[in-house]
Amino acid sequence: MKKMGVRWNLRQLMATRDMFNTSDLVPLLAERGVDLSREQVYRLVTQPPQRLSMDTLAALCDILGCTPNDLIQVEVTNTSVAKRTAGAGVTPPVQHTRIRRPEGA
Repeated sequence: MKKMGVRWNLRQLMATRDMFNTSDLVPLLAERGVDLSREQVYRLVTQPPQRLSMDTLAALCDILGCTPNDLIQVEVTNTSVAKRTAGAGVTPPVQHTRIRRPEGA
């Protein structure tokens, strides 16, 4: 089974255009009809979004003069899953031991 991941290149693309503050994007996005708070833009820049509207994606591409492929790189993060053999991953039952006091003590 393949596990997919995403490399989010927004910060790198901003740097190549001398944009080093996440707040620089706020007015540029607003000019394109995308109203996000400074906090939302910070999260957008610093971590890969789980969901991204097409309007926001289009605005970012316009601002940065790039394509969606420049912003998002899909990667395979895990190409194999170990086969499970019979009993693999099964925790053996707990055995309780009783300690007895020697007789006559």
